[in-house]
Amino acid sequence: MRLVIAEKHSVAQAIGQALGGMENHDGYITAGGSLISWAQGHLVNLVMPDAYEGEAWADPHWSMESLPIAPTSWKWAVNREKGADKRYRDLVALASRDDVDELVNACDPDREGEAIFRRIMLHAGIRKPAYRLWVASLDEHAIRAAWDSMRPESDYQGLGDAADARAKADWLVGMNASRAHTLAYHRRLSVGRVQTPTLAMVVDRDMRIENHVPQPFWHVEAPMGDWTLSSERIENQASARAALSMANSSDFAFHIESVERKREHDVPPRLYDLTGLQKDMSKLHGLTAARTLAALQSLYERKLATYPRTDSRYVTRDDLDMLRSLVSDERADGFIDPAARPSTPRLDLTVNDAKVAGHTAILPTPRVDKGSLEDLGTDERLVLIRVVRRMWEAVGDDHVHDVATVKAIADAGWLERHMGQAGSELAELRFSSRSDQTVSMGWKAIEQAREQEPDDSKDSGPRNVIPADLAPDATLPPVPQGGCRLEEGRTQPPKPFTEATLLAAMEHASRYVEDKELKAALDDDESHSGGIGTPATRANIIEQLVHAGYMERKGRQLRSTAEGRLLVKVVTPELRDVKLTAQWESMLSAIEHGDGNEDEFLGRIGRMCAELPARVRTMAASDEGVKAVETARAQNSCGPCPRCGKPVVKTGSIWQCSTNKSRKTEDGRWVQAAGCGFKLFGQVAGKKLTDSMVRRLLAGRKVKASGLKSRAGKTFDAYLLIDRIKGVRLDFDGIGRKRG
Repeated sequence: MRLVIAEKHSVAQAIGQALGGMENHDGYITAGGSLISWAQGHLVNLVMPDAYEGEAWADPHWSMESLPIAPTSWKWAVNREKGADKRYRDLVALASRDDVDELVNACDPDREGEAIFRRIMLHAGIRKPAYRLWVASLDEHAIRAAWDSMRPESDYQGLGDAADARAKADWLVGMNASRAHTLAYHRRLSVGRVQTPTLAMVVDRDMRIENHVPQPFWHVEAPMGDWTLSSERIENQASARAALSMANSSDFAFHIESVERKREHDVPPRLYDLTGLQKDMSKLHGLTAARTLAALQSLYERKLATYPRTDSRYVTRDDLDMLRSLVSDERADGFIDPAARPSTPRLDLTVNDAKVAGHTAILPTPRVDKGSLEDLGTDERLVLIRVVRRMWEAVGDDHVHDVATVKAIADAGWLERHMGQAGSELAELRFSSRSDQTVSMGWKAIEQAREQEPDDSKDSGPRNVIPADLAPDATLPPVPQGGCRLEEGRTQPPKPFTEATLLAAMEHASRYVEDKELKAALDDDESHSGGIGTPATRANIIEQLVHAGYMERKGRQLRSTAEGRLLVKVVTPELRDVKLTAQWESMLSAIEHGDGNEDEFLGRIGRMCAELPARVRTMAASDEGVKAVETARAQNSCGPCPRCGKPVVKTGSIWQCSTNKSRKTEDGRWVQAAGCGFKLFGQVAGKKLTDSMVRRLLAGRKVKASGLKSRAGKTFDAYLLIDRIKGVRLDFDGIGRKRG
């Protein structure tokens, strides 16, 4: 008998329905002569450093001398959160049954799905023949087809090795870098292999915005009837005014140097991978990457969409029959305007077998029709509509438009007549105009909704229509003569990151790499390794940075916080380097495809971690490091210290003077090494202090606290006052009796 292990209960149910004869039992399902059960995310994880007995770095009291943390033999343990340990025991009991002679890994078809299954079996010491059920859609037909084509689990060794390497790499960097920086700067700092370079991109963008000094410039705009000629940028205001005065002279005319006309065909976009869908849902509807992924996961479990965490934008030739059935008249109803539907869908545009590594692009399933939208939440409905529309866009007709470009200069005859007056302001000034007229909407007719985020590439002015009979060498005056005007502009800083633009930056990290060979490797589309993070992890990376307080959302913008800027300022350069992280992702991709070596990858990261303590110490002692911390302390100050007047900052669950520093003694105790020693602990008489309360206390104000508890367990009210010795003292003046 086979035991099938899915990643989620909903997936186990779908497999049971596909196999037929499904019966539910306590913790498992029977169907088609097999047992089917499910995991609960990662049931087995790497342990924390303090679980490694006998290692210096296992001491819960951190010290720089104990670093680096470098396990010679990795330890794993069962997750104890939210009943995961019971799920583990149930799965092990089922796998250990005498009548179970084969195992089937039906976890999600990606690195992490592979890791979930393998870690359970390895930790339990279960060695039975195993097969891989690679399910890209929970549609019954797709499941049965996958069931009939299962391959040995050993064929996916590269996928498992990549998952193992990623987990260990993230552990090594996270544990070593976070401890080293926390110890050096005496404040909790969380450093990650992927999240820190992502944060660095946001911080760099924000600093460029803040440090931008706008520079004025001018254009001469010349009306020509239904179209306009615009001068190139003029940096000097006096020159701009002189050029305008000359262009407005009574006999001024332009010489048309060239007129270029071209009919352009914009081919349809490719199908969606996860990151592409997340970017468009952010632009069109303001959904975060996490919300889009959650909605798509829900659609997958409802059997309305294919596997979400894909990095492919194509299907294989074997998928064409399925795609052909999806692009039919009846399936378009409720999703697109019938008039926008292509008469002959071009299915071949979606096919590229070489660029489908394991998962096809995101598609609706055959179960989708207009009735599918009725029971969906708002996010799910919006995502499903967009997925269906992108499918139709991808097989649609070209968007056809006529583009005309005109280049002009001041007429030579006018220049001869006004040579003395014109000087160089107008003699060398070049003008241009561009018109773009749609011939056929093609695939762009599918989605008529206007993007809510502005597109910098689109002109916002009135429609410009260059006459069809305009020819080179023509001489034309402005219309009306003397109607030219001066338009002033200012150089603009880069735009703040949004969810969509940050995802794009993470996806194409190679843009930030100057080394030509590395850039070429990262740009290799077939390897899907040109970015930082993966389609499956990018949304979570953004959410982690927001949750940690390193980034914040302001409307649709993602901006760095003072704490985030401090982290990027003090972290060692290699850990904020997008290039290095993208390189690591490339190495993980190589391991996944059987072309890389896990030991070599981890050895490289281990060597970097070994060098971290010395590098961090040096940076912390530098003027730049000290200044960065002082600046951050001033920004994060809750108020002045009542002992010395320096800023009080929050560190962990306590508030203390920013001058405080601790050191570890030989007998393992932590003692005050520097600073005035002022501290405010997180609780007073059983009452939790808040940032707001502390700020008011440090400002010299009384703070009323209700529900305080005495040592005898009685409840009472009191005023809190700052105390330079004790931190906080109680004041009962005017408060009334104890409540008891």
